[in-house]
Amino acid sequence: MRFIVFHERRHPREMGEREVTAYLSHLATVRKVSASTQNQALAALLFLYKYVLGVDLPWLNGLVRAKPTLRIPVVLTRTETAALLRELDGTPHVVAVLLYGAGLRLSEALQMRVKDVDIHGNELTVRRGKGGKDRRTMLPARARPLLQEQIERVRALHAKDLAEGAGYVALPDAMALKNPGAALDINWQWVFPATRWYREPGTGHRMRHHLHQSVVQDAIRNARRRAGLTKPATSHTLRHSFATHLLEAGYDIRTIQELLGHNDVTTTMMYTHVLNKGGRGVKSPLDMD
Repeated sequence: MRFIVFHERRHPREMGEREVTAYLSHLATVRKVSASTQNQALAALLFLYKYVLGVDLPWLNGLVRAKPTLRIPVVLTRTETAALLRELDGTPHVVAVLLYGAGLRLSEALQMRVKDVDIHGNELTVRRGKGGKDRRTMLPARARPLLQEQIERVRALHAKDLAEGAGYVALPDAMALKNPGAALDINWQWVFPATRWYREPGTGHRMRHHLHQSVVQDAIRNARRRAGLTKPATSHTLRHSFATHLLEAGYDIRTIQELLGHNDVTTTMMYTHVLNKGGRGVKSPLDMD
């Protein structure tokens, strides 16, 4: 353990607040680690002392904090986004359209259930997003027919599963106890189900999980290569592009914050840095007539 080596292999029981503070400050001032790395080391040491050694460390007042790094997200232009989407097909294409068109995280799209899609109201409900919060966001008009077709495929697959004695789906919280029949209800089925079912150990039920994230991630990586994009675009890049393109279109930051599900508007504000690239939008005197 680096903490022990740093203090010449002394046993942690022989050390305390002063040694922990010295080590964490060393990470920030000498090794120049990121704030997240320092926080991870702090969490590990607090766990060691509290749960292994049974010692509660006092607040580390003398700790030198590593400076957080502002990283500007990778964002595609509208042309690049269209090129990427053209290279996708099948289920990954439908998922990617929702990531860009509704600003969803990949996990939010894949954990969506049939009942969370309001085709006629042009609305999607995100359940238990980051931070455990529910929110509503838009269903893009261009995505409606794709999603309708996808749900019809889910209905056909579910009917087939039921005929074969399968068709169960995992339910959240205590729903399985309150309403056990919901596990077979089409409304609780995943919008993007996995291609294979599995047998639940406890009950023996044949169930389907939602599509694995790697299926979409691999498809986007291959589509990026085929489209000839040089930016390191991922599934999350489509969410970043959604927010940035809304800002470019003149939508206010608070509206975008709600659509993205950010707790703090300062998180959403990072997209303004993307808009300011290229000399903060100022025209260079070299380019003036």
